Amino acid sequence: MVSFALLHLGVMGSVLTVLTTTLRRSKVTMAPHMEAKIMALSHLEAATACDGNRLGQFPPGNLFVTVNEGLWDNGAVCGRRYKISCVSGNNRPCKGGSINVKVVDSCSRSPCPNTLLMSKDAFVAISHFPHAKINIEYTRI
Repeated sequence: MVSFALLHLGVMGSVLTVLTTTLRRSKVTMAPHMEAKIMALSHLEAATACDGNRLGQFPPGNLFVTVNEGLWDNGAVCGRRYKISCVSGNNRPCKGGSINVKVVDSCSRSPCPNTLLMSKDAFVAISHFPHAKINIEYTRI
């Protein structure tokens, strides 16, 4: 039996629908209003709930996500990794391949508008267009 659920995955504030299985297919859109928060998180002086101000907490290439309260689980999700691939979208936005992202923080807004907020660097690593609407697949690794 396949179950369906509405899940929000933010790429700088975007929303998507997800099929709840081991492999999730999602639609993602960039939303510029979240860019400042994500860009702030990409700088080492930004404190996170997972590792505070520890140098080196962000993975190579700033490929990271923040999560909402539902996934946060009192910080148990810190350091968890997900494999994300762009699979389709209008005007062929996908670069091909996949990236591995790391959970570094909880969403600072309450309630968080999305389940995951993807860093700008993570999004542009899988899409040619920074404001594209894309379909992705992601799995926990």
